[in-house]
Amino acid sequence: MTNKELYAEFCKTQENMPVFMQAWWMDAVCAGKEWDVMLFDEDMVTGDKLQGAGHVNDEEDAAVPNKQVSVKDIAAAMPYLIRKRFGIRYVLMPQQTQIGGVWIREDKREDEEFLKRLADNIVERLKELKLWYYYQQYPIDSPLPQLLKERGLKVKERVTYRIDDLSNLDEVMGRFSKNKRRQLQKALTLNADTDMNVEDFYRYHVQCLEEQGKKITYTREFLMVLYLKAARHGQCKIMRIKTADGETAAAAFLVRDKTTLYYLIPCYSPRFKDSGAGALLVWEAIKTARQQGVQFDFEGSMIRGVANHYKQFGSVPHKYCSVRKYYHPIFALALLFNRMRS
Repeated sequence: MTNKELYAEFCKTQENMPVFMQAWWMDAVCAGKEWDVMLFDEDMVTGDKLQGAGHVNDEEDAAVPNKQVSVKDIAAAMPYLIRKRFGIRYVLMPQQTQIGGVWIREDKREDEEFLKRLADNIVERLKELKLWYYYQQYPIDSPLPQLLKERGLKVKERVTYRIDDLSNLDEVMGRFSKNKRRQLQKALTLNADTDMNVEDFYRYHVQCLEEQGKKITYTREFLMVLYLKAARHGQCKIMRIKTADGETAAAAFLVRDKTTLYYLIPCYSPRFKDSGAGALLVWEAIKTARQQGVQFDFEGSMIRGVANHYKQFGSVPHKYCSVRKYYHPIFALALLFNRMRS
């Protein structure tokens, strides 16, 4: 089996793995690009590699025999998107993907010696990729960012906002701010449904952004592939809020895994900003999470205004970490130049 095939089977054994790290998700969000996965076994024997363990060139790969393993031997895995431009290789998070980095099998997460060896292996295997830059966002509560920080990688805390307990919707509503409850009162004449198709959602998102003087950051083709794969797995839903005249006032693309419903791509028309449509959209999404027996994740954000908006729904912050390393100083300058131009 190839490394991706092994990983796809491994994912099926990991009940609580975030949707963003599933093999099928990587296939979707990396369509037209290249992704691979590093696989780590329990022993972490120096110089020994699992089958298809990572990107090394053909000459090096031929010189190091791969250790043939089964899915049960995999103790941790790192799926990653690798980009190549002008001979430069770098790892970035795929679009619309909150979490990546390394997933650790549950029975190994408290094994301190294993985690130290794993961190050492990650550092060495990243060097083998001959990257100019590495950046990934690790799962919530992952022990690895701190260990990688001790080994020279840069770590930054990030925050997503969640409502963990949806067992009592009256209590959930009671934690909304007065402003959000007032907005819901305004939305009494609006209706929610899940009849919007993916093509209409994309066009609507483009329209909403144009009304704000902005441009969409993903393509129609990207969303179509993501939707088709997520729908095939029964893990997505498009929700919208309509006026009494049938006009769409707000919409959201939702995805879920075994534990969480993610408010992945919300969009609102500025023309209906005073209608309460945005608050109703969140409330209907929360009710959907409640029906599915999972928690609700606003999917970020690090933007202060957006974060304040999410806090008003009674959500609580959950910290996770980004991990990065510049392997070549020119790449750092190039990123800085691009930010200055944007």
